[in-house]
Amino acid sequence: MTRAPQNLLAVRRLLLDHLDTDPDNSRDQDLEPAEVGIVGDPAHRGGYHCGSDRVVIRDYSVVESVRDSSGLTLDASALDVGWFTVSVGGRAHDLRSFSTWFAGQCAAGSSDSRDIREIIYSPDGRVVRRWDRLGRRTTGDNSHLWHTHFSFFRDSTKANRDQTPLFRRYLTTIGLIATPPEESTMEQTDQLVYKTDVTTRTVGQVLADLANLRNWLISPVGTPGLVSPPLEQSPLTLILAMARSYPALVNQVTALADGDFSDEQAIVAGVLAGLTPEQIAQAIPPTIAQQVTDELARRLAA
Repeated sequence: MTRAPQNLLAVRRLLLDHLDTDPDNSRDQDLEPAEVGIVGDPAHRGGYHCGSDRVVIRDYSVVESVRDSSGLTLDASALDVGWFTVSVGGRAHDLRSFSTWFAGQCAAGSSDSRDIREIIYSPDGRVVRRWDRLGRRTTGDNSHLWHTHFSFFRDSTKANRDQTPLFRRYLTTIGLIATPPEESTMEQTDQLVYKTDVTTRTVGQVLADLANLRNWLISPVGTPGLVSPPLEQSPLTLILAMARSYPALVNQVTALADGDFSDEQAIVAGVLAGLTPEQIAQAIPPTIAQQVTDELARRLAA
């Protein structure tokens, strides 16, 4: 037999928790349990309030969308919401404004409304309108002057997809559910942004340098556009400069290794510069001493 799925029961419970403002008494003003229905009565045949045991031939709730035909189970896939009025912060909200808000969210394509196939409602209690995601219909019968019908694609019901976010967002928007306070992250943020042992360096900058260093270590030197440049005169700047100068250094060492280091004149001049005249004289062999004397005399005469 047709059954009420857990995901729609959760929506029903959410609405009653916040719109049945006097749960101990049955009143016309607030939402009552009997006014929030999922499964159609025993005589009901065809449509989203029925499961696979009650659908009819060419049932629109099955044949018009693959999402419905592939999701058909014994679960009903619809929710009816009856009349209520509630005041929050001096502002009144009722079934009319409720229905109009939901139709607007569906028409705008909000991400939390994509499982809704249709909404049949009255914005003013005089005319019935129908928002249909498939664009097949624009109105409904007069029973929807005092209640609003939601159809959900059957595959979302079969998957037991949570349908409470959109309804919770409505209750939050009108102020029945308090907006959860933002979790304070100031202290942690301050630690990450400001606190290091060097007053001019933040943790974020240090982490960025480490990321740059990692990229350099695993990438070819000089890879363009790989990382953003580090701070001027930072260790990473010096490492990169050394890497870029390495090929020129190799060329210079190679040139020196291939050169001639035997500069005799430079060697002799260096040796003579460290000797006294007496030492130089003693170093000259007797056989060439006269030649040296004659040469010196000639240069002095010139």
